[in-house]
Amino acid sequence: MIRTLRNGFTFEISLRPYIELTKPRIVILLVFTCVASMVVAADSFPPADRLMLTILGGALSAGGASAINQYLDRELDARMARTARRPIPSGRIPARHGLVFGLALVALSVLALGLFVNWLAAALALAGAIYYVIIYTLALKRNTVVNILIGGGAGAMPVLVGWAAANGTLELQAFILFAIVFYWTPPHSWALAILVNKDYAAADVPMMPVARGEKVTRLQILFYAIQLFIISLSPAALLWLPGAPLLLDWFYLSVAAVLGLILIGMAARLIRRADKPSARALYKYSSLYLALLFLAMIADRLLL
Repeated sequence: MIRTLRNGFTFEISLRPYIELTKPRIVILLVFTCVASMVVAADSFPPADRLMLTILGGALSAGGASAINQYLDRELDARMARTARRPIPSGRIPARHGLVFGLALVALSVLALGLFVNWLAAALALAGAIYYVIIYTLALKRNTVVNILIGGGAGAMPVLVGWAAANGTLELQAFILFAIVFYWTPPHSWALAILVNKDYAAADVPMMPVARGEKVTRLQILFYAIQLFIISLSPAALLWLPGAPLLLDWFYLSVAAVLGLILIGMAARLIRRADKPSARALYKYSSLYLALLFLAMIADRLLL
């Protein structure tokens, strides 16, 4: 974008680096889980205005937290080949601009959700941003091997935002969806960590492959994939409990079983082969897994 001043001088403002700061692909996945949670909570498609405002608020919160995270990690990112070209370490955006941009997005998220959806959804979106920035980035990432394990709660917050946006409250079923995303995070993130192990080692970030070795990491990926499989099928228990509220029915459970078995199979293959292609395949499939799992939730509630 080019701006012309009255004195004839021009300067260029590029929006692309600011969009990159928000990590759009991750935001899309997080917002999708939020929307699916809304559908499950309401047992129908939410009103269009509430849906769009929740999507806007969720995207602003997730994107703002990402921008703040990159401000805090700017020196760390500069030391890793995978992240050195991010907008702040590459010099395409001044660090303070990235920070102000991130804070502004989070503030707008809280206002949009609070004023036009409900204040519980706004508080949860803010809590998710704080969780990601303070608990994960500042407290855990550089200091402990369980950074991803505990930090996974930040990525699971959108499902609580979606549930609160739909119902104005939180129920047990919402925390089942939260647990699904929470337990999905370690296999997904540790598969990536195996691929970029040298980067994390050079930056002295104690990701699982750096702190415990790749063999232990592969075993942990399988361990959490099995736990995720069990948790993803936990809504089945509600079908047999007398008087229990319905969460998800057999269509979702069938899809979850197939997707989960594939994930476990790929995790087992990573142990057998212990190579980068297997880790890359698992990493890519894990993103598809989460998207398809939450799509199955939407289909279960709307189509069946």
